[in-house]
Amino acid sequence: MNAARRKGLLTPAAAAFAAFAVLIGLGVWQLERKVWKENLIDAIGRQLAAAPVDLPPAAEWPRLDRAEWEFRPVRFAGEFRNDREALVYTSGSTLRPDTSGPGYWVFTPAETRDGLVPVDRGFVPLDRKDVSSRGAGQLSGLLDIVGVLRWPDARSWYTPNDDPAKNIWFVRDPPAIAAEKGWGPVPPFYVEQEAPLPPGGLPAPGKLKPNLPNNHLLYAITWFGLAAVLAGVFAVFAGGRMREGRP
Repeated sequence: MNAARRKGLLTPAAAAFAAFAVLIGLGVWQLERKVWKENLIDAIGRQLAAAPVDLPPAAEWPRLDRAEWEFRPVRFAGEFRNDREALVYTSGSTLRPDTSGPGYWVFTPAETRDGLVPVDRGFVPLDRKDVSSRGAGQLSGLLDIVGVLRWPDARSWYTPNDDPAKNIWFVRDPPAIAAEKGWGPVPPFYVEQEAPLPPGGLPAPGKLKPNLPNNHLLYAITWFGLAAVLAGVFAVFAGGRMREGRP
């Protein structure tokens, strides 16, 4: 192969090498994400399996470490303020495989001796949105409430705007809901209710399952496969260029 042909391969070789490096890097990153996701699922599973502890006093609420407390089961005595419930739209949850969206999470503040605690009381389907269709589930009186501590969901750029006029929200963010509905001060977390079970079954509380999707191995194989295809295509291309002009 003469110098001109060698020089002609430099640019495509550099481009192919750069693309190959990027694809390999993406594959390695997905393997790292796989390990991270497995550790996260394991950590959530251990938290959910723990016995419920008493909800810390209000003085500690602002200082609770999310990494330590999220998904930890807690219990406390409280009385639901059913007249202040809010509905958060959901299309389903991998952590609650017993629910089938679309529907709503019913958020109700529970009055405790330390103040209001937002509670996700559970799921209702779209056609049971109206309280009159599930009146038996409006629990009253002082209750022993058991659930899992959660922190607000993040709002993404594609999240629809909330509709306070219709009492419909699209992110489980109790502090924001409380500010709009005039609940007053609330902690930075909420409780995802497991008990008590309401008569009639709605809202439907339930136990969370650490069923987070973990497709990172498939993604890694895809990136490594594309890198292999790129290497093969370039080898064929370079081989063809090298043979050009040979007798």
